[in-house]
Amino acid sequence: MKSLRRMSRFLKPYKSKLIIAVLAIFLAAVLTAAAPSVEGLATSQLASDVLDIQKGVTGAHIQFDIIWKIIIVLLAMYILNAISRMTMQYLISDAIQSAVFDLRMSVKEKMTQLPVRYFDEHSAGDLMSRMTTDIEVMSNALQQSFSQVVMSVLSLVFAVIMMFVINWQMALIVSTIIPMTYFASKYIISKSQEMFEIQQASLGNLNSIVQEKFTGFNEIKLYNYQENAIEEFKEANSNLAENGCKANFISGLMSISVTMLTYIVIAVAVFIGAIKVSQGLLLVGSLQAFVRYIWQVNQPLTQLTQLAPTIQSSIAAIDRVFDYLDEENDIEDVDKPVRLEDFQGSVEFKNISFAYTDTPIIKDVSVEINPGEMVAIVGPTGAGKTTIINLLMRFYDVDEGAILVDGIDIRDMRRDDLRSLFGMVLQDTWLFSGKIKDNIAYGKPNASEQDIIEAAKRANVHHFITTLPNAYDMELNEESSNISNGEKQLITIARALLSDPKILILDEATSSVDTRLDAMIQEAMAELMKGRTTFIIA
Repeated sequence: MKSLRRMSRFLKPYKSKLIIAVLAIFLAAVLTAAAPSVEGLATSQLASDVLDIQKGVTGAHIQFDIIWKIIIVLLAMYILNAISRMTMQYLISDAIQSAVFDLRMSVKEKMTQLPVRYFDEHSAGDLMSRMTTDIEVMSNALQQSFSQVVMSVLSLVFAVIMMFVINWQMALIVSTIIPMTYFASKYIISKSQEMFEIQQASLGNLNSIVQEKFTGFNEIKLYNYQENAIEEFKEANSNLAENGCKANFISGLMSISVTMLTYIVIAVAVFIGAIKVSQGLLLVGSLQAFVRYIWQVNQPLTQLTQLAPTIQSSIAAIDRVFDYLDEENDIEDVDKPVRLEDFQGSVEFKNISFAYTDTPIIKDVSVEINPGEMVAIVGPTGAGKTTIINLLMRFYDVDEGAILVDGIDIRDMRRDDLRSLFGMVLQDTWLFSGKIKDNIAYGKPNASEQDIIEAAKRANVHHFITTLPNAYDMELNEESSNISNGEKQLITIARALLSDPKILILDEATSSVDTRLDAMIQEAMAELMKGRTTFIIA
């Protein structure tokens, strides 16, 4: 419920639309409640006229003029009811979609505020599930349930009132449905909510597996791992199906319980009502209206119980979204950050120690690097090469010791200021879908086209780009699979050249480039690294 209250904050800016929508729902509920009584008037009038004719009352006839007036009133009520419902649906859709838009923006903004550690500790598939599937589940639930819940509650209240107006003894009998339904639903919900939370977690796990298999599709085919991949997916899929079946079956018992109770109450009410009609204590039209009101009690109760799985699933989903939003930000913890005015380029690792878990990766390391020096970080996989770079850029903070840039502890600097000093070319290239020139200018958005071309020439990728359709305006697809890995690497190198960093980091930067291009890049890099402190992971 805490998450639902927090979601209401996103709806608050659109409360005027929601208020008008609730008024429209109120009008629709009143009209819905009034309709059976008006229908009953027509039935009673017709029954009375027929009875007078059968008794031979002088001048007795069916008064169609009165019946037609009642029908016209009914028609007007139905049309106004439909207009109210359409107005309500439009306003609610607009308000909810706007609120969900704001929520998605908050999720996106949160992504830029979280520390790297968070993404290292969570699978990409689970995060994607929280950011897309869970939000969509919640959006659909709000869209479906908000108006139905309000409409159901109002319809239920008005239907009960109208039954008491017709006959209070019979209304008391029918009203027993409500407390019985409440206690049955409360018990069932307590049992099924946990299953819905497990279901959403299973869905996140399934999305994680799907994302992993799509990413490694070529390797799966290469090593004939298809059957194992299918079995892994089958297990996760089976787990999701099993948990979903349990959650929906238990939750579905509510609708069955309400329907069974309603049939029993209708039978009792019709029996008692028939006796009252035969005794002249109740009009036949009133009995007809009363039975209609029983169904108007049943319908909102049934709708509420049918919505229970959707609502419970959305609660589980929204909890996961707000758990993500509640994660601790990568906040700046410096009251008066230091800004480097005259950057020289010296770097010192001073007795640093670091561990991702309980196992130390780096222990009591001290290194002094002079301005403009080129430093190679060499070692086997897992030796901590990339970890040193992560610490240098404050993706993680050291457990002990300090890292100094120009004698300043990097923890005394704003992270944005620190990272603006660096340019990186990674082993795993990353390009976004868009034009090649925009990818090169990613680190320097205001760069001129001539600057972009010059950077591409220095990275020895200009000639290749000019041979492509539309040259620098060529659109890269989502995976950048319409160019080779080596060409992608060259473009990322051109990006680093254009940003003109103070400190350069090359993490296996030429690993995807053939020997001929490697020699050309080394020559360009030698020029680039003059006067710059450079770290090369090899």
